[in-house]
Amino acid sequence: MAGGLATDGRMEPAIDALGPAQIITLFRIISERMMAARDELGMLDGVIGDADHGSSMAAGFSAVLRAVSQADGPPGEIFTSAAHEFLGAVGATTGPLYASALLRAAKLCGDSPQITVADFPLLIPAFAEGITERGKARPGDKTMMDAWAPAARAVLSARERGEDPLSQMRAALEAAREGAASTRAMVASRGRAARLGERSLGHTDPGAVSAVILIEAMHDLLARGLA
Repeated sequence: MAGGLATDGRMEPAIDALGPAQIITLFRIISERMMAARDELGMLDGVIGDADHGSSMAAGFSAVLRAVSQADGPPGEIFTSAAHEFLGAVGATTGPLYASALLRAAKLCGDSPQITVADFPLLIPAFAEGITERGKARPGDKTMMDAWAPAARAVLSARERGEDPLSQMRAALEAAREGAASTRAMVASRGRAARLGERSLGHTDPGAVSAVILIEAMHDLLARGLA
C-alpha cells in the first residue's frame, strides 16, 4: 500500500502502526534468514563454541513461526507466545536469553492491538534489556550484546535527536554491524568461547552476527511498511 502526499509535499507513510499480521511477517522474515544463515553461523560457532548456534537459531525461529503463523491476538500476545516457543525449542544459553528479550518486547507492546511505527524502534532497546537482565553480559565480553547494546544506544540517541523511526532503525542496524565486526578484536570473557582465552581473538562472535540478522529483519519490515 503506497503512502499519500501530505499537504506540505512530503510523502506520508503507508502505515502508522503494525498489528498482528506485520508481527507475524517479522517472524517469517527472521525465520527465513536464520535458516539461510544456519551454516555460516554454525561455522563461526565451530571456531569458538560447539557449532550449534546456527541450527539453534534456525530451529528456534522456525518453532516460533509455526506457533504464531495463524495468530490474531495483539502484538504483545504474539511476542509472549514467541518467547515460550523459542525457549521450548532452544536449550542452553541462547533459549533463555531470547525468551527474555521477547518477553520484554511483549511488555513494551502491552495489550494494545497494534504497536505504533513511532514506538517500533523501541523493540531494540527492549530486546537488549531483556538479554542483559538474563545473561548479565556487557559490551566487550564478545557476545551478542556487542551488537544489541550499540543498536539500543543508537535508537535512543536518534530519538533524542528527533529522527524518524526508519532513521532510528537504520542507525541501529549500522551500530549493530559495527559492533559485531568489533568482536574479532575481542577476547571472550563469557560463554563457551571464554575457555579459549586469547585463542578467541580474530574470530567474529556468532551471537553478535545473528543479532545483526534480527535487527536487519526489523529494519527491513519497517522499511517495507513505510515504502
